[in-house]
Amino acid sequence: MSGRRDSVRKDLIFIGGLVVIAAALIAYLLIRPVNGPDSAAPVAESSATSQATSATAGSDWAHPPVERRQAGDPLALGEPDAPVALVVFSDFRCPFCAKFSRDTEPELVKRYVDTGQLRIEWRDFPIFGPQSMTAARAGRAAAEQGKFWEFNRAVYAAAPERKKADLTDDDLIGFARQAGVPDIDKFTAGMRGTTYDAAVNADLAQGTGIGVPSTPAFLINDVPMLGAQPTEDFVTAIDGALAKR
Repeated sequence: MSGRRDSVRKDLIFIGGLVVIAAALIAYLLIRPVNGPDSAAPVAESSATSQATSATAGSDWAHPPVERRQAGDPLALGEPDAPVALVVFSDFRCPFCAKFSRDTEPELVKRYVDTGQLRIEWRDFPIFGPQSMTAARAGRAAAEQGKFWEFNRAVYAAAPERKKADLTDDDLIGFARQAGVPDIDKFTAGMRGTTYDAAVNADLAQGTGIGVPSTPAFLINDVPMLGAQPTEDFVTAIDGALAKR
């Protein structure tokens, strides 16, 4: 009988210890700082919300220099020695990249590129699946025949306002024809092959390496801007960069 009482007493002591430990753990969870080292990291912003991001958002992801300023680069507009460089990380399926292409880029080209003040450099950042990668290859294939920007604008002109574009091989071939790519067979072979994968992946690695969170992402003389901001915001940023030269 005495042995049974001892056993019960030991069980009660054990259970009591567990209760104390549990209470201590609950108290810790209730009083620990929410921004402490154990708190969850913020979720990266998606392209669907990037349009609303302020012009200064993402200022912690740029690690200059990023521009290349290579003479004869078919994926660039403007002179290599222009005082301001605008580097854009884009995906051909991104609706907000299309918005920038349609609404802002033509004004920047007219106001700054054509006057020798701005250089625009494209970077492939294909983050929306296999079609994005195929479209990036297609852009490079068009560039090889001197029609990158014509192809670029044809793709974006037809893009949906709010959802990712569906870019099949036939669609891309159609855009190449619209852009005036002379050798469609060569274009198609390049789009479906792996010739351009190293160059595309180099762009993707560069963007990933500096922490580009979504598309479109821009650097104006290595100062970051995220999202399809109003044209006026780009004008203000470029004018500011010019004033510092």
